[in-house]
Amino acid sequence: MDNTKIEGSISGQIQSNIPKRNVAYKYRIGSLLGGKPVFEGEKLKFLEIDTKQISRANIIANVVEKFISEGERKFASITIDDGSGQIRVKVFGEEIEKFSSLQQGDTVMIIGLVKFWNNEFYITPEIIKKKDSLNLVLRKLEVEADQPVIQDPSKLHAVRDRIINMLKESEKDEGIDTEKIILELKEAPTLINQEIKKLMEDGIAFEPRPGRLRWLG
Repeated sequence: MDNTKIEGSISGQIQSNIPKRNVAYKYRIGSLLGGKPVFEGEKLKFLEIDTKQISRANIIANVVEKFISEGERKFASITIDDGSGQIRVKVFGEEIEKFSSLQQGDTVMIIGLVKFWNNEFYITPEIIKKKDSLNLVLRKLEVEADQPVIQDPSKLHAVRDRIINMLKESEKDEGIDTEKIILELKEAPTLINQEIKKLMEDGIAFEPRPGRLRWLG
């Protein structure tokens, strides 16, 4: 048999034996806790959120509590909070070393399995990384950008009016950055960008340079 075919066959067998990891979806804690749990026996199979089946999650949050027990049965947990809710992250045995450098107040990215036991959802971490606190705000905006834009007319008018007021007030500074509008309004970026685009199309606002807006009136 041709060596190339043999190597390809071996490679294919190896790849087929490697278990596939489910996607670690980026969600806020409140969305995880509000998901619909689907069980296989007593074991949590996945959370159903927006038609997605979530068994692994990617969360950025602040550490608000840390607990370590180094007795006969080693156990450690941290409680994390991203402003939408709180959830515990648990490890056992030698895995408690993963929490050794973490302190209350740290901002962390946690990638891990979503589990359920004793009427509590929690996360078993695969990856833990410290992050700058700014990443918490960026993740919030990132997640909200993927959410459907609210089409309620009163909501759209309210956002439009707030943007117009910000543009008028910023004329003394020769305009305002789009990023600042998004951060201050705390609405979905897709909704804000949609209304900004309409204001520019209506000749009410213009961009003296990319990402900078001014009032045209």
